[in-house]
Amino acid sequence: MHKKLAKTPPLGWNSWDCFGAAVTEAQLKENADYMAKHLKQYGWEYIVCDIQWYEPNARDNDYNNFTELNMDKYGRLIPAENRFPDSAEGRGFKIIADYCHSLGLKFGIHIMRGIPRQAVHQNLPIKNSNYTARQAAHHFSVCSWNTDMYGMKSCQAAQDYYNSVFELYASWGVDFIKCDDICVTEFRKWDNPYFADYEIEMIRKAIDNCGRDMVLSLSPGPADINNARHLAKNANMWRITGDFWDSWSKLYDMFDKCFLWQDTVKAGNFPDCDMLPLGRLSKNGICHGDQNRITQFTRAEQITMMSLWGIFRSPLMMGGNMPENDDWTLSLLTNEEYLKMHRTSYGAHQHSRREKNGKGDIIWVSNGRGCKYVALFNTRDTDYNIRLELREILMPDTEYTVYDIWNKKIVGSFKNKFTANIQSHGAGLYKIY
Repeated sequence: MHKKLAKTPPLGWNSWDCFGAAVTEAQLKENADYMAKHLKQYGWEYIVCDIQWYEPNARDNDYNNFTELNMDKYGRLIPAENRFPDSAEGRGFKIIADYCHSLGLKFGIHIMRGIPRQAVHQNLPIKNSNYTARQAAHHFSVCSWNTDMYGMKSCQAAQDYYNSVFELYASWGVDFIKCDDICVTEFRKWDNPYFADYEIEMIRKAIDNCGRDMVLSLSPGPADINNARHLAKNANMWRITGDFWDSWSKLYDMFDKCFLWQDTVKAGNFPDCDMLPLGRLSKNGICHGDQNRITQFTRAEQITMMSLWGIFRSPLMMGGNMPENDDWTLSLLTNEEYLKMHRTSYGAHQHSRREKNGKGDIIWVSNGRGCKYVALFNTRDTDYNIRLELREILMPDTEYTVYDIWNKKIVGSFKNKFTANIQSHGAGLYKIY
């Protein structure tokens, strides 16, 4: 059962932010090598190959509409050999997964919900089934931004197809599935707004029966808080936002989303703030900024993002090309006290929010083992002294030690209140004991 997996928020790397739809085997292995050398000892473990790995002609961040996809005779997508040469002769991702496993890491892939249109048009048989692809497909259930797939009917043919693909992924050694176009809540005139509820259940059943443990991540978002119980029953993580990129407006929006979902975070179930657009981004094509750029976030904004993701306990999926990380970026990913908070804290919540016209301060608090964690966020365009009333979260008239997590130093001992100067769009993250 998936409840046994992801007891703490998953930590990993995903290829989308830097390589778009055109990542290659060599790039996956280079990032796996980096993670094994620099991050594994801190708990980072997943290497995730994002979308279009089955498309020979993928070049950048854009999708080629109605393009030819690589499939087997049962309509199951298989890696494009020109991009993943180790997949030749029916090996799929097994050699790449084995390579990650040999480094002490885990391997994941992105999939789209449904069945390839190409398989449906050819009416291919479904493996170990009396049904065909055409009988599984819901021809009106299509993705609004990608033309590869039809969604599924709620029927045995669809379940048989999902069973067959997860049997294949298990044989490759896949540990993590990011399933796309499946928890977004946009209106669909042909169906319920939460249109993929039964597809989520079919995928859950297929994973449970495939013989291999796989963390299930649902994408994109924003997911609907009204579906929280269903999401938690079937998945380990689910997106609470659309695609997140390196702009202050998107980062600022995440305060609302984290506040909305703060009471749903628990072992095995983690609302997902999306990838960390840090370091080198958008090497293939242009996506929300210049091509082949270093993150547009200021260092203060990077601290804000890491602090919010961390205290909220979102999964952490690095988006930049890790072999190009500078010392600063690596330091964000390897801060031991931060990662301890992310791994062991509980009960995170927005303690206060004092803003006018979107400018002010936001305070989050969570519980640790014998301590409290506090994040002070400054949403103003100027630096500001933010005061925390310690007596509101701890015993009054008692002296407490305040440790600055990002600067790795004890600030001092304080009674009843603590004040810190926080940079514009920045944050302070503290352990109080």
